[in-house]
Amino acid sequence: MEEENAVEMPDLTGGFVALLGLKLDEVDGNRVVIRWQVRPELHQPFGIQHGGVYCSVVETAASIGGSLWLGDRGRVVGVSNQTDFLRAVHDGELSAVGTPVHRGRSQQLWQVEITDADDRLVARGQVRLQNLYPA
Repeated sequence: MEEENAVEMPDLTGGFVALLGLKLDEVDGNRVVIRWQVRPELHQPFGIQHGGVYCSVVETAASIGGSLWLGDRGRVVGVSNQTDFLRAVHDGELSAVGTPVHRGRSQQLWQVEITDADDRLVARGQVRLQNLYPA
């Protein structure tokens, strides 16, 4: 990312990110890597990772990457999130990797793959972001 296009990211150590226990390992406009531990407070009633956590991580990875890519030209907002749940997970560490599929003037499309410690795909999603520019 160009230095003149840099955007100041908000603090990503508190709020919902902290509630989910997300750790940001790699963060730039081309790739975002997030890790977290599956734990009982993130389970759905049947003792597996809640699908909403997957959706939230997919949205978080895409929004961070898209924001960094757009930089100081504007802001992004998610307009669509489609996440598929592929494998039940009870515990352990999960990792999400977000990468862009398309980055245009008005919209971006990011894909995010979530894997377990054995590198098995457990969920995947995509988020369409709207690029918003100042008036």
